[in-house]
Amino acid sequence: MKPFLLLLILSITSPSFGQGSFKLALLKYNGGGDWYANLETSLPNLIEFTNSNLQTSIHREQAIIDLGDKALFNYPFAHLTGHGNIIISPSEAENLRNYMIAGGFLHIDDNYGMDPFIRPELEKIFPELELIELPPSHPIFHQAFEFSDGLPKIHEHDEKRPQALALYYEGRMVCLYTFESDLGDGWEDPRIHNDTEENHLNALKMGANILQFVFLNNEPTG
Repeated sequence: MKPFLLLLILSITSPSFGQGSFKLALLKYNGGGDWYANLETSLPNLIEFTNSNLQTSIHREQAIIDLGDKALFNYPFAHLTGHGNIIISPSEAENLRNYMIAGGFLHIDDNYGMDPFIRPELEKIFPELELIELPPSHPIFHQAFEFSDGLPKIHEHDEKRPQALALYYEGRMVCLYTFESDLGDGWEDPRIHNDTEENHLNALKMGANILQFVFLNNEPTG
């Protein structure tokens, strides 16, 4: 197991670690897309929900990190979102690749409109890997909260089904791409998108499942 991933697992499971033991990172990127789309309440709400319901000790404040910043290695979980274009430079691709190989995890949430731009950029990071769709039976949907049908649909845009797509490196999931679900919007305060309480809670529960899976159950397979 990678050293800094092991450290973060201990930070969640050991009672000796108090509030604020680590932060989640929101990734800032170039290309014109709105990396800041859900800046104010999305990750903060997910953190609060996860700490309250899963007894984790994630720091309440998110960190904003550039793709190419070596400081990324201080954060075990990185979240990337937006609606439009994203451009990842060769040096940024190398940094992200090294981050994930070292044990870091990247969650990409399409805020609607990112899909045609993010897929080619992922190929820059891991040209040898292909996105694999996770079936409803995958453990990520059966952590603290049960999602028997797989990834929940939070916001409807064009009547496409939600998909959870993953990259695996040496048997370990290193990247999860949630597409046509809009989890990040669902994590935001319900008033922002006029979300129902059910949709808001489903988004938060799925987000908590992702965190629980990443930190406690993401062991290499095969």
